[in-house]
Amino acid sequence: MKKIVAEPYRDIDFTQAKQGAVIPLDAGKTKISIRLDNKVIEDFRAQVERAGTGSYQTLINDALVAFIQQRSMIDAVRQVIREELATSKKQPRRSHRLESA
Repeated sequence: MKKIVAEPYRDIDFTQAKQGAVIPLDAGKTKISIRLDNKVIEDFRAQVERAGTGSYQTLINDALVAFIQQRSMIDAVRQVIREELATSKKQPRRSHRLESA
């Protein structure tokens, strides 16, 4: 067997080096650590596998964005219904009886 030898020491100048992420983060995104159920991860990974491409993390993000949009749509509809009900309560009710002539 061939013995692996460590690379010899090199004099590398780090005076111009910048500290931070090697790969710049996408604007508007924050890197976090989160604990999810194994079933959740497995399902999203399976979806990516079936599609043949993509990222399970992107799918999770898309699902969360869709949830937020759906929730705000439901809140908007509820607000409109409340306003309509409040308006209809203020208006006098018309009688549906036919008046005799």
